[in-house]
Amino acid sequence: MNNYLRHFRTITYHRREVRRGCFKVGLYWNGITHDLSKYSPEEFMVGAKYYQGHRSPNNAEREELGYSTAWLHHKGRNKHHYEYWFDYSAEEKKGIIPVKMPTKYIVEMLVDRVAACKIYAGKNFTEAAPYEYFRSGRDVVVMEKESKALLERLLKMFYEKGEEETYHYIRVNVLGKHQRHFI
Repeated sequence: MNNYLRHFRTITYHRREVRRGCFKVGLYWNGITHDLSKYSPEEFMVGAKYYQGHRSPNNAEREELGYSTAWLHHKGRNKHHYEYWFDYSAEEKKGIIPVKMPTKYIVEMLVDRVAACKIYAGKNFTEAAPYEYFRSGRDVVVMEKESKALLERLLKMFYEKGEEETYHYIRVNVLGKHQRHFI
């Protein structure tokens, strides 16, 4: 099987996992539209070229070029990435700053991280993995304070309480979605 097909299968499986999680919390549109830009030529071709199966191909491109063209394209089009949420400060001398993320995108980011950990860890996935991954890079993540705190709190809850309880809590208490969900 060539890398084009492998990459296609990986991103499609990832999107299916994110869609499943988003539907559980009531973010149906986010689940349907999640990461569609990964199928664009700017992202897909790079992903296939650097495909390895055990980590993001963007890291391999970054190691070769010093940056990732696919990542720059991706994070500028997908609001569930905290890197999307930077703007110039209204205060003249502060420069570019992280801004508060809408809650639905923080939740989609959580679901995205869980799905990515499931894809890359495979049978070795544990509910601790997304939280541990976040904690390992927490000090270098430049995010607006409240957004980062909510993400960390939900990742910790996922680790301590599991997927079902966390997603139910998010649907009812974080997003206020009381409607029935499917999947």
